[in-house]
Amino acid sequence: MIKVAINGYGTIGKRVADAVAAQPDMEVIGVSKTSVSAEAYIAKERGYPLYIADLSKKPTFEKAGIEVTGDVDAMLKAADVIVDATPGGVGEKNRPIYEKLGKKAIFQGGEDHEVAGFSFNAHANYNEAEGHQFARVVSCNTTGLVRVIHAMDQAFGVERVRAVMVRRGADPDDVKKGPIDAIVLNPASIPSHHGPDLQTVLPHINIVTLAMIVPTTFMHMHSIQMDLKKETTRDEVLKVFENHSRIGLVRKTMGIKSNAQLREYTQDLGRPRTDLWENGVFEESVSILDGKEFYCFQAIHQEADVVPENIDCIRALVGTVKDPEESIRMTNEALGLVAIG
Repeated sequence: MIKVAINGYGTIGKRVADAVAAQPDMEVIGVSKTSVSAEAYIAKERGYPLYIADLSKKPTFEKAGIEVTGDVDAMLKAADVIVDATPGGVGEKNRPIYEKLGKKAIFQGGEDHEVAGFSFNAHANYNEAEGHQFARVVSCNTTGLVRVIHAMDQAFGVERVRAVMVRRGADPDDVKKGPIDAIVLNPASIPSHHGPDLQTVLPHINIVTLAMIVPTTFMHMHSIQMDLKKETTRDEVLKVFENHSRIGLVRKTMGIKSNAQLREYTQDLGRPRTDLWENGVFEESVSILDGKEFYCFQAIHQEADVVPENIDCIRALVGTVKDPEESIRMTNEALGLVAIG
């Protein structure tokens, strides 16, 4: 069993912890919190050993009825792999600690590529991870872009990509952020960071991205245009998506035309936390013009799509499963991830 420590038990960390616990070859040896919170109670409910950075706060946790197993250093020393799910920028500060301990660690997309020196996506570069001490799972938006672009590149070749990210304003529980009544260019300059981020995984792709933030919390929406190298048809593209285990088709017959309706659908499916782990490509939007010009809309759940990628990254770093398709199959099966549509 691969011993996994989750350093940072928040939006991503709590999801990764549950995903690790579901795997047949992994175990959660601990999660960390800095203060008493709702997530700390959930960790207790799940039975995850809880560690804190400052043991002087232990009485506060215990007064709240939450047992503290020890300090974070003890958790890190016991792990085979550390998933750093701390807020953006904190992972960079944590890296020297992991380096000193000689531990493998996975960072999230909130960190710069340089923090790990290697950026990961299970379908695109799984086998390149072995031998690295550190890896970074690219951001939710970049993960969604990599899945679609890599699949299209493998099937037809991609000449260039132009994509617009319509980003959610904040996660559902983040009451301190906005915007409330605005559409904010993020950034106003072009390109946004998503294109260069994608090139850390797919360096040969010619891509320009634009981004804006809108007043919603459920998901991001992408508008994607690609020029392909080989002529194809809409039916052939749909077959590529149907055969991809982490691309789901939002069928026209479902009547779903918004992020809110898609979230309701995942909730009705009984998905944990209404998570959409896969890309939600709107079937009706998939278009091929003049044989080589591709268009689509896709929904990306910012809280969830990087979760299975973290699981595959654990196996890739440790080297226990050599075949990416086998790891992806194991991860999906343990999560119950059967792509929608």
